[in-house]
Amino acid sequence: MTIITTIDDFKPIYKRRVPKMFYDYCESGSWTEQTFRENVSDFSKIYFKQKVAVDISNRSTSTKMLGNDVKMPVALAPVGLTGLQHPDGEIKAAKAAEKFGVPFTLSTMSICSIEDVAKHTTKPFWFQLYCMSDKPFIENLIDRAKKANCSALVITLDLQILGQRHKDIKNQMTAPPKLTLKNIINMATKPYWCLGMLQTKRHGFSNIIGHATGVENLTSLSDWSAKTLMRTLNWDDLSWIIKRWDGKVILKGIQDVEDAKMAVKTGADAIIVSNHGGRQLDGALSSIRSLPSIIEAVGNQIEVWMDGGIRSGQDVAKAVSLGAKGVMIGRPYIYGLGAMGQKGVSKALEVIHKELDTTMALCGERNITNMTRENLLIPKGFSGNWE
Repeated sequence: MTIITTIDDFKPIYKRRVPKMFYDYCESGSWTEQTFRENVSDFSKIYFKQKVAVDISNRSTSTKMLGNDVKMPVALAPVGLTGLQHPDGEIKAAKAAEKFGVPFTLSTMSICSIEDVAKHTTKPFWFQLYCMSDKPFIENLIDRAKKANCSALVITLDLQILGQRHKDIKNQMTAPPKLTLKNIINMATKPYWCLGMLQTKRHGFSNIIGHATGVENLTSLSDWSAKTLMRTLNWDDLSWIIKRWDGKVILKGIQDVEDAKMAVKTGADAIIVSNHGGRQLDGALSSIRSLPSIIEAVGNQIEVWMDGGIRSGQDVAKAVSLGAKGVMIGRPYIYGLGAMGQKGVSKALEVIHKELDTTMALCGERNITNMTRENLLIPKGFSGNWE
């Protein structure tokens, strides 16, 4: 039996159990994957200051995100095709998040529908929306999310065009996977996954099929995206979406200070410093390097979170110390889900929480909200000194 002590411990099990195309979908970035790699590696450039002989009893990692209590400043990010990483994956991840005490975000490109996830959970979750040219479909999605009692709308801004992810193209990734000889041979080595998939009817994009006009048999994310994503998106377009939603709004995909300032003007409640996990613009700065300048520019006007590269509780502590009010995690919980289902998601959250608590204590702090830049050693020019 594998003993899980770090997020990376899940990966060999995950890779062994899940078909290659879905493993590659998660564990890859666009083009050269520079940004995908640096999202992770740039955390190692920041160091902690150890403090001793300090009372570290009665510690708490609890805080608030969007005014709601959370066990730690972490939310599960929207991840497309989660239900193909593990049968009924979105439902299982949402249940694990609810039980642990952190938010879950459902992707537009989920396999389990909004209604499915709502039916199997007892607390409100967040819904992520892509900006698409089909306005009636967007309105319908928003109305469905409201009816399902979703408590916040996460609007993704950095997907007007799909970044080229070489592995997805080479794998000819579809949902469900096409039964080519190559795929059949690969899936034959994944009996755990196959057995689970035979026991569920959820194999396609349930939020879209039968809801978007003329879409009755969607299999390819890239084909649909090429036809539907809003190439003409501008800041004014967000006003009608925000008005239609009429609730808490989070804007995801902010990397630039001027964009952060524009995001504040929309009246959104939070922004997420994010480069889509390195899956869109390759060669962009890592999220953790982009974070400080955005915090400095707008951090007193809006909640600023980040995602991209979080692989441990120490990474969470570094982001929070730099000023983030919270982080989103995607790959860490997908590793757990693919490896062990709902129990794996719960274990991933436990691992991150323990690391966060221990790190906080060794930095001489008893409450996560007390972590600041004073707890860090940050290299000069970490955020960049550009011409």
